[in-house]
Amino acid sequence: MAELRAVGPPPRRTHTIGEVINLLRPEFPDISVSKVRFLESRGLIQPGRSSSGYRVFTDEDVQRIQYVITEQRDHYLPLKVIKSKLSAWDKGKESPVVPDSGPPPEAYFASSGVSLSTREILRSSGLSEELLDALEREGIIDPVELPDGTPVYTDSDLQIARAAHRLLNRGLEPRHLRGIRLAADRQTDLLGQLVAPLLRHRNPDNQRRSSEILADTSEASAIIQETLVRSRLRKLLEH
Repeated sequence: MAELRAVGPPPRRTHTIGEVINLLRPEFPDISVSKVRFLESRGLIQPGRSSSGYRVFTDEDVQRIQYVITEQRDHYLPLKVIKSKLSAWDKGKESPVVPDSGPPPEAYFASSGVSLSTREILRSSGLSEELLDALEREGIIDPVELPDGTPVYTDSDLQIARAAHRLLNRGLEPRHLRGIRLAADRQTDLLGQLVAPLLRHRNPDNQRRSSEILADTSEASAIIQETLVRSRLRKLLEH
């Protein structure tokens, strides 16, 4: 009678680090041994070791490397964020929900090109000259100066002026709006970090990608801020 042998899953195929480089180089020409070792040092991959002590990579390891480099190349994500996504992936917690897409940058950053004089913005916003000067001192409104020193206001300045007029009419003062301006500065700095690597090498593709990222993240940030304020004010009314 023939001896029965236990049948298990076939052994996983493994690759040397050189084979990994050759597999990925067609898609990622800049891949290198040092790059793979760097990813290992950051805990993004954990290749096994052969009996001789050499690194051995499974197909899953190769997929992880491919995923990491793709996220860096296409989405400019920092390694810390990618590592968090991989951790969620390992735990089966990776969300299948596709994030909402932001507005087209052409629409989001569109400007009418209007230019207003001081008299025109005062008449259109309802502000007094004194309040307009105060808002400019606080950095809330920042007109462009012509060579002769004459200030010129854009449609964005007019929107801010009208909104500021509503707040001031309710009893706030220009100095109170400084916090809103500072929050906008912080948000600009934060979102600017997302596209800083792209803007170091300015070209049409990078410029387009930067505008898409900023339009998307700016709108998402505005939604969070507005929703948080509304939620907190609702609780204030309920108390």
